[in-house]
Amino acid sequence: MHPNPVFRADAALALDAAEQIGFAHVFAATEDGPMVVHAPITRHGDAVRFHVARANRITRHLDKAHVVLSLIETHGYISPNWYQPPGDQVPTWNFVAVEIEGIARTNGAPDLIAHLDRLATIHEPQDEPWHRDKMDPAAFERLLKGIRGFDVTITAVRGTTKLSQNKPAADRAGVVAGLRRIGSTALADRMAGEG
Repeated sequence: MHPNPVFRADAALALDAAEQIGFAHVFAATEDGPMVVHAPITRHGDAVRFHVARANRITRHLDKAHVVLSLIETHGYISPNWYQPPGDQVPTWNFVAVEIEGIARTNGAPDLIAHLDRLATIHEPQDEPWHRDKMDPAAFERLLKGIRGFDVTITAVRGTTKLSQNKPAADRAGVVAGLRRIGSTALADRMAGEG
């Protein structure tokens, strides 16, 4: 994560953000070399859970593996032309990201089901949410066999919120305006909300 402490995010807030982002790159060093898998995550007490396809080549390496989960909320290129005045500046990248480090362990069907239910609770549209009671139980069990769930015992959480906090207000306003001009509204809104 970014080394400048001005960009450091509180660990508890970073974990909350990670669950709302909901999708991580899961990295592991394996005997077959470094690997990454993309997986939905949920938070369960002091741990996070994710699942992957049983057929994924990384799956057999994950039990008891030291893993890093990397999540990014929003990000974007920042042009030096947006500073007031442009002057002697270089391009940079603003972003909000979370890293979770820990030990992954295979979990059982009850924990995997709790993870899937939580995913639906968090991310389903509220006007007509899906829940597994809408499925035939035999079909659900069949599909459940195609994935494998993991709990990650967290050993470290690192968050970075790099939104030009180290720049004067005029530069921040210029960056927000520039981002809006190019259609990067999510990052502009996030910067404007940071005040």
